[in-house]
Amino acid sequence: MPHLGLVTLVVRDYDEAIAFYVDAVGFELREDTPLGDGKRWVVLAPPGSRETALLLARADGPGQEARVGDQTGGRVGLFLNTDDFERDHARMRAAGVRFEEPPRHEPYGTVAVFQDLYGNRWDLIELR
Repeated sequence: MPHLGLVTLVVRDYDEAIAFYVDAVGFELREDTPLGDGKRWVVLAPPGSRETALLLARADGPGQEARVGDQTGGRVGLFLNTDDFERDHARMRAAGVRFEEPPRHEPYGTVAVFQDLYGNRWDLIELR
């Protein structure tokens, strides 16, 4: 298997999620195809990425709605790699992304945890 294609993120609303990930995080909208009954196939990814992308899935029913913002039980579950931590950290903060901590230097790289609009925890990370 050559690579992991998509990772699903359950969201409350397609349009608010697209706005956050495009305007604040800096992703690009790769696809937004209506599927009927209000469902859409929405794919986002960092500019220039060629492999893994994010598939937004609007919560369907109380069970999924309860998971919005807590898909990983409060742990960091998504990792956004950067080749310039300072640049992307500053741009994201200026766009209103809420970081939980100042940047820290770990043996594996520079990292800071941020939350998306629903409270899902992400690492912004520049690997060594």
